[in-house]
Amino acid sequence: MKRATVTADKNGYQPGAWHFAALIAGNAALALGPWLVRLADTGPVSAAFWRLVLALPLMALLAWRARGKAPLDWRLAALCLVAGTFFAIDLASWHIGIEQTRLANATLFGNSGSVILMVWGLVAARRAPSGREGAGVLAALVGAAILLGRSLEISTATFVGDLFCLAAGIFYAFYLLPAQKARATLNPWLVLVLVGLAASPLLLGMAVLAGEPILPGSAGWTPVLLLAFSSQIVGQGLLVFSLRHFPPLIIGMALLTQPALAGLVGWLAFGELLVPLDILGMALVGAALVLAKTPAKVGQVR
Repeated sequence: MKRATVTADKNGYQPGAWHFAALIAGNAALALGPWLVRLADTGPVSAAFWRLVLALPLMALLAWRARGKAPLDWRLAALCLVAGTFFAIDLASWHIGIEQTRLANATLFGNSGSVILMVWGLVAARRAPSGREGAGVLAALVGAAILLGRSLEISTATFVGDLFCLAAGIFYAFYLLPAQKARATLNPWLVLVLVGLAASPLLLGMAVLAGEPILPGSAGWTPVLLLAFSSQIVGQGLLVFSLRHFPPLIIGMALLTQPALAGLVGWLAFGELLVPLDILGMALVGAALVLAKTPAKVGQVR
């Protein structure tokens, strides 16, 4: 297959066919994560620990190969460690929620960090939202209310699972703030390694304190190995390769493949049926995610 290229736009984006394929495949790999968390018979927080630890050696090798000549800026390294702390809480909360709610809900709410960052930006700037931003926040609130109401109809456990996944979205936003600042200078693989080194011991400690089984049982190592490979190495790796080639709107739309695929897996593997009201709620939250990643002005990227 020949690598297709297009003329670079005024923002400098010049994606090829391989970049687009990597963007979609990376999101698809990440969408399989909730399914693998359920298949693992470790505790949910323990699965998050193995997801990071098992991927660290290969990611460290990739970071070493991509290293630059400049010495490591320890202030940026410290930012990565702060990001890792929030990432540990994010993964712990998300994995607990995955065990209790529908996979599509878990994926949507777990990715709600983009909307939360948009709201955070408005609060920090002390300004009212623009029409686009206001529409995004309103769509997120209405869509979330629909999905939460539907979960409460199913069971209180599903509703609690949604709340855990929403909390994960909040912590993911606080992970992104220092991580994005570090990524502006450090190579992305090094950022992921430093985040993993900070988050792993915290996740192990939380799993031990929660009394979770740490080692896999009858299900064996296959689910956690696949979780580490698909989420950390394939998913993160393909996104590291592709994201810089696309404007935020395209990234936001590609992100929506995650809840769509997770919903399909939830239906096929666990019989999680979606009614039209569920689809409406997901469409509203999905629209909010896209709006949150769309630049406020043409040619301006947050």
